[in-house]
Amino acid sequence: MAAPILVTGAAGFVGSHLLELLARDGADLVAWQRPGTEPLLAVAGVRWVAVEMHDREAVRAAVNEARPSAVYHLAGVPHVGDSWAHTRETFAGNVLATHHLFEALRRARLAPRVLVTSSATVYTPADHALREDDPVCPNNPYGTSKLAQEMVARRAWLDDGIPGLIARAFNHVGPRQAPSFLAPSVARQIAAIEAGRLEPVLKVGNLEPRRDLMDVRDTVRAYRAMMQSAAPGVTYNVCSGRPVPVKELIDLFIQHARVPIRIEQDPARFRPNDTPLLLGDVSRLHGDTGWSTEIALDQTVADLIAYWRGQPQNH
Repeated sequence: MAAPILVTGAAGFVGSHLLELLARDGADLVAWQRPGTEPLLAVAGVRWVAVEMHDREAVRAAVNEARPSAVYHLAGVPHVGDSWAHTRETFAGNVLATHHLFEALRRARLAPRVLVTSSATVYTPADHALREDDPVCPNNPYGTSKLAQEMVARRAWLDDGIPGLIARAFNHVGPRQAPSFLAPSVARQIAAIEAGRLEPVLKVGNLEPRRDLMDVRDTVRAYRAMMQSAAPGVTYNVCSGRPVPVKELIDLFIQHARVPIRIEQDPARFRPNDTPLLLGDVSRLHGDTGWSTEIALDQTVADLIAYWRGQPQNH
C-alpha cells in the first residue's frame, strides 16, 4: 500500500482548499489539526489526527504513525498584524513546529518531499517586482519567523537530504479565510450591510498599498505543482505577478454589493509598518512547473461575498 500524503495545518483556510484539490486527485490523505480545533471543511476519505506541533514527541509519534510519502506543511501562525502583539506564539508556530517536523522525519529515516509555506514578507521592501534572489530583511515579526522557517527547510535538505521545497506565498484570498484579513473582512461587512445588520459604511484601513493578490485555489494548485517538480532547497515566489491597489480591490467589492455603500477609513485598522508595494516575479515557478493563475480577481471577490452571504449570522 502506498504511503499517504500528509497535510499539516489542514483544518485551516489554505488547508481546506488543498485537501479539496488533493482529494479530487484521489490521494490517500492524512490531515493534522491542532488539538481542540475543528476543520473548516469536511472532506471525504481524509484521516484526521490531532497533533500539537509545539510538542516534539507528539510530532515524532505522529510522523512514525503516518510515514508519509509527501508533506504539505501549512501549520503555523498566519497573521502579519497580530505578530506584533503575539511574537512568541508566532515564532513557536512557524519555526519551532517546522523544526520538530523535520527532526521527526530525520529520526524516522524518512525523506519525503516537504513543501514549506513561507511568505513574501521575508523580502526587503522594494519598488519593483521581487525576484527570489532579491535581498531579504523582514520588517515585522511574522516575516522574521518565516525567514527562519525557510532556513530550517534548507538545512534539512543540505544536511539530511530531506527535500525541503520553499514556497514564498504572496497574498492569497478566497472563501473560508478568517475576517481578520482585509478581503474577507470587507466581504463580511458587505454581507452584513446587505442583511441590514450594519450601516452602509465600509470601514477599512490604509487604501494606498499595492498588493500581489491571487485566489487561494490557484495558490494550492501552485503548491501541488511544486510538489511535483520544484527543486529542493530553492525558493519560489507563489504569486500572480500583478499589483492591485487596495482601493481598487475595495471598489471591486462595492461593485458586487447589492446596496449603495460608502467607504470610511478606520485608524485602528492601520498597521504599525505597512509596505507600499508587495509584488512578485513569478518567472521561476512558471518555468520550473508550468503553473499559472486561472481565476480572475473579479471571480474571487464574487465568491467571497457569496460565502459570507451564506453564513448563519446573515440570516
